[in-house]
Parts: sequence; structure tokens; C-alpha cells
Amino acid sequence: MDLRIGGKYRISRKIGGGSFGEIYLGTNISTNEEVAIKLEPAKAIHPQLLFESKLYKIFQGGIGIPAVKWFGFDGDYNIMVMDLLGPSLEDLFNYCGRKFSLKTVLMLGDQMLRRIEFIHSNNFIHRDIKPDNFLMGIGKRGHVVNLIDFGLAKRYRDPKTHQHIPYREHKNLTGTARYASLNTHQGIEQSRRDDLESLGYVLMYFNRGSLPWQGLKAYTKRDKYEKICDKKAQTKIDTLCQGFPSEFATFLNYTRFLKFEDKPDFLYLRKLLREMFVREGYRYDYMFDWVIVRKLREKPPLERPLSNDNKQIQQQIQQQQQAQQQLQQQAQQQQQQTTTTTTTSSSQPSNVKNISTVSNIATTTTDEQFRQLLSTPSYNNVDSDQSPQQTTTTTSSSNPNQTTFYRQNKVVVPQSSSTTTKPPAK
Repeated sequence: MDLRIGGKYRISRKIGGGSFGEIYLGTNISTNEEVAIKLEPAKAIHPQLLFESKLYKIFQGGIGIPAVKWFGFDGDYNIMVMDLLGPSLEDLFNYCGRKFSLKTVLMLGDQMLRRIEFIHSNNFIHRDIKPDNFLMGIGKRGHVVNLIDFGLAKRYRDPKTHQHIPYREHKNLTGTARYASLNTHQGIEQSRRDDLESLGYVLMYFNRGSLPWQGLKAYTKRDKYEKICDKKAQTKIDTLCQGFPSEFATFLNYTRFLKFEDKPDFLYLRKLLREMFVREGYRYDYMFDWVIVRKLREKPPLERPLSNDNKQIQQQIQQQQQAQQQLQQQAQQQQQQTTTTTTTSSSQPSNVKNISTVSNIATTTTDEQFRQLLSTPSYNNVDSDQSPQQTTTTTSSSNPNQTTFYRQNKVVVPQSSSTTTKPPAK
């Protein structure tokens, strides 16, 4: 059956679905570009696709915001055609054994902060910050973190006057309880601070592998939300962040001390993450854990770990990162020696090799290793022992209405320039 949308897109097969409707893989008839086609019943009790499409158009052009290519109505459905993206961070978290290295957490956190800042600068708050709603790109944009699902987003200020919405109480919980802020649990109207507190919980979820308020049992959803709220309030931030750099506790404390109408200092929060990054000697090369894990799993049987034990894979990741840091340190030391040597280069015998040549070779080799690892195609699926992520369509456990769709992609290293910022004046 040849089903066409808007006279321009052909539907090929279903790749996801939920109570909101269904998602199909589609193709642009003219260019053969693959797209995602989201269908929502026109008679849906709580239609959201039209609202969501309008927000995507408001945010259009922002880095990490998928583009809406077409929106319209066809028979009994509201239809939105948009960019096809890669796996969600929740999918990749499971793929990596439900724990990310500090380097990956910091690189992701830096991009996630920028996405939230962009949404806030356009007068909206997201209200459902969680790993399922951040998707990696595909192809040449495979290193870019994308923010999706604006069905729960809300305008927090007037776009012309910047008049903030009023403070209210006795509100129902909007979003996902696991990552919701304490104020959200207590029925307080959400504002910018709540998106950032949720992000703080996401970062610690990636660090720890789980949060203390997961897995609580209750007879009703209301009772479960209350238990999560109680456990979250009882868990001190220092306890939650114990064993990890102090900047994570500083991050969460900062978000909790913000007032309802306060504008968050994103520059300060990014600086917290980047200070950790520099202190650890990391390199912003987009070498995420899943790239290394995929590379390890592609090794020949004799080179591969004896099992897919998650701890063993994590050790392999750490060993590779340590080896990369040692190469970088050696190259830096050789460059320093080169600077000293150049002052006496005129008296240097002709049969002695210049140290700078050796340094350049070492640095070039390191860069080439990064590029070779990142330029190979990414996985199309995960291992068979992780059944919730086996298909190209994954429904989030925390929100059955959120569907992640992805295709085989490859990651490349873009040119990046990071700057160090000063902390805000206190």
C-alpha cells in the first residue's frame, strides 16, 4: 500500500506508538530523506500535536531542536513530519550498563544545559526534563544532543513584556515523578528553577546508576508520588552526591535556592561542569561511552572481554580513557621540552632529531585514533540481553507515552571551541 502524506512524504512502516498516537518511518519522495511521521487521532481527548508543532516552529533553528518539515490534517488524523533522530539517552544508558563515566556525564550535561537555556530564552519551560526526552542526532550530527517532547511545555512569561506568570499552589504534578523538583511534588507552579533541579537529578542518575527514590511500592499512583516526594525530601544533597565531585552538590543546592521568578545563571552552572572537566584532564572530543562500548563489542572474539559483564566493560572504558590521557600528557611534556630546546637549536648537532617532530607525531596519532573510533557507523540495536531496548522503537519505562525512534548512525568529530567562564559575582 502506497500511503502518502501531504503529497510529499511516503509512509513505510510503524516504528512506535502510545496513547497519543503512532509514529511511522517515512521518506521524502523527492530526496529519499528518511523522516519521522507522527500521527494523532483527530478525536483525541487531549490533543497536543498542534500545540507541539507550534512550539517546534518557535524553536526552529536552535541547535539540538529537531525541525518540523510539515504539519497538517488528513482524514481522521493530525500529522506532523519531523527530523528522524537517534537513540535517547535512556537507551544509551541501558546500552552502557546503566552507568556513564564522569567524562560522558559532563559532556552531556554541558549540551543539556544549553538546550534548556535556549528554551527558557524563548519564554517557555519544558516541565518534563528526563533522559528519554534527550535524543542523539544521526549522521554528521550524531554528537549533538537534541531536546524533544514539548507536549507539557508552558510559557512562563509574556514574550513582549517579560511579565512572569503568577505564583500558584495546589497544582497537580506535571512531568515525571522520578526527576520532578521538590516544589513540583508540593504542588507549586513550575518555573525555570524546576527544569534545572530536574536536570541535576538526571546527572546524578547517570553518575549513580539509579536514584534513592526509585522502586518504591504503593497501591495507587498518588501514594507512590507521595512516597517519592518524602524520600526525595529526606535525602540530603550531600548524601545523594556522595562519592562524586562536590560540584554536583553545588549544582543541586543552587537550583533549590532559586526563587520562583529567578533567572538561573547558566554561565555559572556550565562553569561548574567545565571546571570538573579541566581538572580531570579530559578532552572535549565527543568520545561518549557508547562509542567505546560499541567499539569493544565489535572486537574479534579473542580480543573481546570473556563476557558482556557491565563492570568489565566499564573497566575497559576507564582503561582506554586513562591511556588517552597519558598520551595527551606525554605530548604536552614533549611540547614543553621543545620550547626549551628551541632556545639552543642553533647549536644543536644536525644528526639530532628535533623534539617537536616527535611531539607532533604523538599528537597527530592521538587525534587520528579519536577520529577512527568516531567515524565508524554506530550500532543499529543493542545486545539481546537487554530486551527493553531490542527494537528500533523503545517506549520509556517512566512515560509509556514517550517513544524513541532511531536509525543506524555514525558519529564524527566536529570542530569545537570551549571557553572558560568566570563565576558570577555573589
